[in-house]
Amino acid sequence: MQTGDYETELEMFDRVLAVLPNDPVTLTSKGHAHKTLGNYNAAVAAYQAALVNAPHHGESYYALANLKVYEFSDDEIAAMQSLEQDANLAHMDRVHVNFALGKALEDRQQFAESFVAYAKGNGLKKSQSRYSAAQMREEFDAQRRVCTRAFFEQRSGFGSAAPDPIFIVGLPRAGSTLLEQILSSHSLVDGTLELPNVLSLSQSLRRAGRASEQPGYPDILTTLSASEFATFGQQFVDDTRIHRQDAPFFIDKMPNNFRHLGLIHMMLQNAKIIDARREPMACCFSGFKQLFAEGQEFSYDLADIGHYYRDYVTLMEHWDAVLPGKILRVNYEDGVGDLEYQGRRMLDHCGLEFESACVEFHRNARSVRTPSSEQVRQPIFQSGIDYWRNYDTWLQPLKDALCPGRGD
Repeated sequence: MQTGDYETELEMFDRVLAVLPNDPVTLTSKGHAHKTLGNYNAAVAAYQAALVNAPHHGESYYALANLKVYEFSDDEIAAMQSLEQDANLAHMDRVHVNFALGKALEDRQQFAESFVAYAKGNGLKKSQSRYSAAQMREEFDAQRRVCTRAFFEQRSGFGSAAPDPIFIVGLPRAGSTLLEQILSSHSLVDGTLELPNVLSLSQSLRRAGRASEQPGYPDILTTLSASEFATFGQQFVDDTRIHRQDAPFFIDKMPNNFRHLGLIHMMLQNAKIIDARREPMACCFSGFKQLFAEGQEFSYDLADIGHYYRDYVTLMEHWDAVLPGKILRVNYEDGVGDLEYQGRRMLDHCGLEFESACVEFHRNARSVRTPSSEQVRQPIFQSGIDYWRNYDTWLQPLKDALCPGRGD
């Protein structure tokens, strides 16, 4: 799966199923592979087969919901509601069922019942989390304290000169998959995954500081030499090659990389960076509705996600100030309003000539491994821009976090 060899992956799943017929975990994983490849009907069939053989398998219900365009039947909704009331249902099955119910009821415009289901699912996830908005803000503040304009000016020319990487950063559900699909439709650009390499490197630097007399991350950046940054940059290019095809440029759309743009700039001086931005209420509530596999613990609480959005904007303002011209901001709403213009802006930023395929991104047959995979295989639509307003009654904690003291 990690190398993008989905045909072999599907063959291997079938071999497993020959030994373990009707195994729900394998069937669900097989459905994920079909979804990534754009085989919608085959994905649905695999998820439904898993539920026939394991009606309690909540992940299969959520996988159907996460297709975004699947509509649950009355019987399926009744089955999920019955499961949700079952005291013996496993914790994660209950989480998955609640998020799936939230989507099923949302599609039927039963917004009050839908919000209850989403809130239950998020509450169950938050009960397992130790996320602290204050601690996250301290991490952001440390980036601003260390990565000043003087810090970068004193280290001009550090890092690898490799021009290959294009980073798309921001918050989840801000339109990054759409931007990636537009860019990866260009003949010189490969789309990949939300690559973990930068996050892994930051963790390694954090551990190195703890295990020695060196300062922790990001302070340790002030102690690194030009050759060390160059090694990090070249290693990033080398280690991510397994996810690429033959194009000279490639995209890493890990949204959380916005926390580490100082490190990215220092090790990859010619990397291009695009900030995918979305209107705060729409972005935050979309994140609240989405059950992420990992790494987005702020999304389980409306207040947490509101604080995270504000802190993200503050940090991005800092990067704009200390790295002027380095980052191109693309607002989702602007892309919906004038797709070609925003596409040309991104291509210009990346030094690429315009190709018409970029505005016909929905025809791109590449594999897409994000919750938006089915949506970006369709022409762009405007119906989701203000969709959060259907839930406005229940979103006061989010409003308070985004605009303290506003009172509305």
